[in-house]
Amino acid sequence: MSQTPLSDSIHGIDLEVLRAKYRRERDRRIRPDGLRQYRSAAGEFGYYATDPYVPRADREPVTDRVDALVVGGGFGGLLTAAYLKKAGLERVRLMDEAGDVGGTWYWNRYPGIHCDIESTVYLPLLEEVRTIPALRYAQGEQIRRHAVALAEHFGLYPEALFHTRATALRWLDPDGEWLVETDRGDRMRATYVVVSPGSLSQPKLPGIPGIQDFRGHTFHTSRWDYAYTGGTADGELTGLRDKRVAVVGTGATGVQVIPHLARDAQHLFVFQRTPATVDVRDNRPLDPRWFQQQEPGWQGRRMDNFLASITGEPVDEDMIQDGWTSTSRLQRAYLSGVQETGLPRQEQQLLDELLDAHTMNGIRSRVDRIVQDPATAQLLKPWYRYMCKRPCFSDHYLQAFNRPNVTLVDTADHGGITRMTESGVVVGDQEYQVDCVVFATGFDVGVSGVLSGTLPVTGRGGRVLLETWREGPRTLHGFYSPGFPNLFHLGSLQNASAVNFVHILHEQARHIAAVVGRAEQLGSRTVEPGPEATESWQATLRQVAVDTTVFQAECTPGYYNGEGRTVRPLNYSPGPVAFHDLLARWRAEHLDEVIAARPGSAGEGSRAGAGR
Repeated sequence: MSQTPLSDSIHGIDLEVLRAKYRRERDRRIRPDGLRQYRSAAGEFGYYATDPYVPRADREPVTDRVDALVVGGGFGGLLTAAYLKKAGLERVRLMDEAGDVGGTWYWNRYPGIHCDIESTVYLPLLEEVRTIPALRYAQGEQIRRHAVALAEHFGLYPEALFHTRATALRWLDPDGEWLVETDRGDRMRATYVVVSPGSLSQPKLPGIPGIQDFRGHTFHTSRWDYAYTGGTADGELTGLRDKRVAVVGTGATGVQVIPHLARDAQHLFVFQRTPATVDVRDNRPLDPRWFQQQEPGWQGRRMDNFLASITGEPVDEDMIQDGWTSTSRLQRAYLSGVQETGLPRQEQQLLDELLDAHTMNGIRSRVDRIVQDPATAQLLKPWYRYMCKRPCFSDHYLQAFNRPNVTLVDTADHGGITRMTESGVVVGDQEYQVDCVVFATGFDVGVSGVLSGTLPVTGRGGRVLLETWREGPRTLHGFYSPGFPNLFHLGSLQNASAVNFVHILHEQARHIAAVVGRAEQLGSRTVEPGPEATESWQATLRQVAVDTTVFQAECTPGYYNGEGRTVRPLNYSPGPVAFHDLLARWRAEHLDEVIAARPGSAGEGSRAGAGR
C-alpha cells in the first residue's frame, strides 16, 4: 500500500483495537440458526390474518376482465397503477390483503411512527396531489392519508379489491392474458399483471421457546392493539398505566415506540440484542409558504438531489442536509459501490474506515452525554460499522432510559431471550414478570409471494416460474422474464436500491408504464424479453458487481447480512442514478424489442443484447 495521508491513530483511533472490539461484539450475537430464529406471524401464534382497522366484508367472487392487475396497494402498487392510467389503460385494478391502500403505512400505526426520510422526497407526487406535509419527517398517519389521496386522485378505488390475496397466476396462451385466482374465489383475467409485494410487508416473530405459553397480552407493532393500550399514534396509552410491559426489539420501530411506552407504562422492560445507532433527528414543522414559493418540478429535482447525494454522485449542493446526506460517504461502498477517485482502493478503504470510526465514536459519545446511568449507557452503545444496520434518528429514545420505570435487559450473552413462561420473559436465569409483550421484531425483508412460492406463477407453455429460476432469477432489468409475458415485478430484484426506496419504486413504475404504453401504441399488448437480452443483463450484473460480503461478514447480525449468513446479491452495483440513466437509454434504443408482433405471439421477443 502506498503511504496514506492519514494514519490509523488519527483522532486517537486505533483501528486494530476497534476491529477486535467489533468482532467480539459480533460474535456475542451470532446464532447458529441464523434466519431460522424467527417464526411467521401467521398461524397458531400470530397476528398476520387479522386486520384491526377495517372489517372484512363478504362479497361475491369476481370473474371479470381488466387491462392491468396490480398486486399490492403500497406506494409501489399505487404509483404503477397511476402511471398505467396515465399511459392510457382504462381498467386498472389494485389488489391487497389489507383493507385499504398504504402498504406498510396501512399496517403500521404504532405510537410515534414517523418516516425517517424527509417528507419532501419520500411522499411521491406531492405536486400533482397537492399534499403539503406538516412535518419534515412525516407522521405515519399523514403518509397513509397521502396514499389514500393518490388512490382517490387517480380513480383507483372503483376497481380495487381489498382483503384479497392472489393465490395463482396462469398465462392463457390462446387468449394472451393472465388468469388470476384469489383466496376469495375470484377468477379474473388481466392483460398485464404487476406484482408489488413491498419490502416490509410480512411481519415476523422471534422463535422464543414457550412463546405460546405466555398468558398475558401480546401483539406485533404492525398490528398495534389500541383497544388494549388506549391512546393513539400520538401516545397517551392510558391502558398501560397499571401494566408491566415488555418490548422485544430495538431497531427502527423500537426506537420510535419505546419513548411512548416508557412514558405511559407502569414499568417498561426493553429486551435488546443489539443496540441501534441513534443520532439526532431534529424533526420540525414545515412552513406551507415554502411549498407555494417553489417552481414547478421542485420535488423531482429535490428527489434526484437526495438520491445522488447519498449514493456518491456529484451534486452542486446538498438540498436536504440531514443525517442521511451528512453520512453519505459511509453509505456509498455498501449501497452503490461508488468510490472516491484519486486514491488506490486500499487507501480509500482505510480512509473510509477511519471516517466510519470517527462517526461511530460520535454516536457512542452521544449515548454518554444523554444516558445518566453509566452501566445502561454502556449497553446502549453500538459496536459495529455505521452501515452494518439501518441507522436510526431520534430526539427521545435515549432519554427514555433515564426514566426510573424503564429497565434495559441486554440479551446478547444468552443468544436472545431464553424462553417465555405463563407470566414472564426469561433471559438466562432471570425471569421478568410482565402483563404484556410488544414484538418490535420487524419483517421478512423482500420476501414476495412469487419468490416464496405462495403465489405460484405458470407462464407460456406451462412453465413454472420458480422452476425456471432454480439457479437464481433470470430477468431483464429485474422487471420481466422470458416465458412470462406481461408479468412485471417491482422491488429490489436485479436492479438498484437506495435508502429512499419510494424513489426507486417511482422510477420502476414510470418504466413499466412506458413499456406498456408503447405496447398499447403499437397495438401489440404482449411484452416479453428474449433469452439473449436476459442473459446479457445477467452478464452485466456479474461484471459490475461489488462484493460487500467481506464488509457484511464483519457486521453484527441483522437483516442487512441475513443474520450473519452473508449472501452476495446480484444487483446493479453502480447504483440507482446510473441504473435509471441506463433504463432511459434502453427505452430510447431497445424498448420495441420486448414487444411481440401481435397478441399471443409465440415469439421469444428480443434477440438483442439489451443488458448494457
